[in-house]
Amino acid sequence: MSKKEQIEIALSEINRGTAEIIDIENIEKLITEFYENGTTYSVKAGFDPTGADLHLGHTVLLQKLKVFQKHGGVVQLLIGDFTATIGDPTGKSETRKVLDRATIMANAKTYQDQVFNVIDESKTEVVFNSKWLNSLGANGLVSLTTLFNVARMLERDDFEKRYKSGQSISISEFLYPLLQGYDSVELKSDIEIGGTDQKFNLLMGRHLQRAYGIGKEQAVLMMPILEGLDGVQKMSKSLGNYIGITEEPKDIYAKILSISDELMWRYYEILSDKSLEDITQMREDVANGLLHPKIVKENLALEITTRFYNEESATMAKSEFDNVFKSNRLPTDIAEFEVEESIWICKALVDAGIEPSTSQARRDIKQGAVRIDQEKISDEKINLEIGEYILQVGKRKFAKVKVK
Repeated sequence: MSKKEQIEIALSEINRGTAEIIDIENIEKLITEFYENGTTYSVKAGFDPTGADLHLGHTVLLQKLKVFQKHGGVVQLLIGDFTATIGDPTGKSETRKVLDRATIMANAKTYQDQVFNVIDESKTEVVFNSKWLNSLGANGLVSLTTLFNVARMLERDDFEKRYKSGQSISISEFLYPLLQGYDSVELKSDIEIGGTDQKFNLLMGRHLQRAYGIGKEQAVLMMPILEGLDGVQKMSKSLGNYIGITEEPKDIYAKILSISDELMWRYYEILSDKSLEDITQMREDVANGLLHPKIVKENLALEITTRFYNEESATMAKSEFDNVFKSNRLPTDIAEFEVEESIWICKALVDAGIEPSTSQARRDIKQGAVRIDQEKISDEKINLEIGEYILQVGKRKFAKVKVK
């Protein structure tokens, strides 16, 4: 394959699934220099460790970083241990709560353990922005604030809405995009990637690199926000529509099987390693009745589950799913717990960990989503007496209860 063909393939893979690219000419130049001279370049991606675990929505960026690594990019995995103490105001209607240092560092360690399930650790530089932001000092911080004005800051959509509605905006939140942009000055990043909701912050990096005269302006690549299992709102733990990358293989597999056929194609485009040509062919085969969409979705579930575990675990997850849902049989690894006396069904469901609250348990019982020993129940006042019971909520949640 010629160098020209390699460059064309690289740019095609980099463009795939993106929402917007600013300064694509710079990216083309960096890719060309890599294939012609072997010159590597830096790709920055920042993560504020405000939570313990990553979900598939986070991996949209990680997948793109993996593509850049394949074509000469060295990833600057920026852990925002300093900026996490402020909290990114993007999309927020109020000031975030301040996290303590111990929580931030514990989350940062978990992030590092998880991201290398996707990207190549040998082509990654892990950096913490406290290294330079702690030493920036009052003088440096004041100098930084002179490079951007309040009027421009209020052009940011979420700030503008809060300002017009009279909601509080702390000065620290104005500092956040400046500090994120300053990270790019310190790192001298060639490219920075982020979600479409990060556009203001990403462009700040270009602005500050120019203002500090470092001799370059980073290109910016933005990825779309991944919809959650509902296919409507963005994937989020708080909305309960997420797939965590540390969940059990059977849960990752089953959750992917639960998405709509239309959403499946979007997941393929921005999460799968399959080529766009293969995906297009699959869509045509489904449309022509040559391929059942369930098979296509099963293959996606196997691919994603394998990514975070291995092929054996993914195959076992599929077998378990088929066993439970196709054959109407019980899982082989149902969690068990014992109680010393009669217990109210709603409390049993909560104690077993398959319902978040007794009020939710009541609602699910009324909606016919709860079974005891595979028999649907409608009475929320049932008490479980001496004996053993298999409790089930929906299609995926099971527990065995032994009442002594």
